Amino acid sequence: MFYALMCKDKPGSLDLRMATRPPHVEYLKGLEANGVLKMAGPLLGEDEKPIGSLLVVAAADKAEAEAVAAGDPYELAGLFETTEIRAFNWVFGKPEA
Repeated sequence: MFYALMCKDKPGSLDLRMATRPPHVEYLKGLEANGVLKMAGPLLGEDEKPIGSLLVVAAADKAEAEAVAAGDPYELAGLFETTEIRAFNWVFGKPEA
């Protein structure tokens, strides 16, 4: 099953995001190599600067998706104000389709 992880940054945390980006990218590369990460990218504000993250992951259940979210260096650094995890039915644009 797929899960969408919608993570919203704490206000005024762009510096923390940029400082934590290298380990975050390495974490995502590892998830991708293991077939867990299906897509990811920053959510942008009106000024086109990052204000959060959107990831789609393959996981057996919500608990596994929660573990992926909990291991993200952005989460560990305290960047996110909120993280919402929802089951996702990937219908269009799915690479495996």
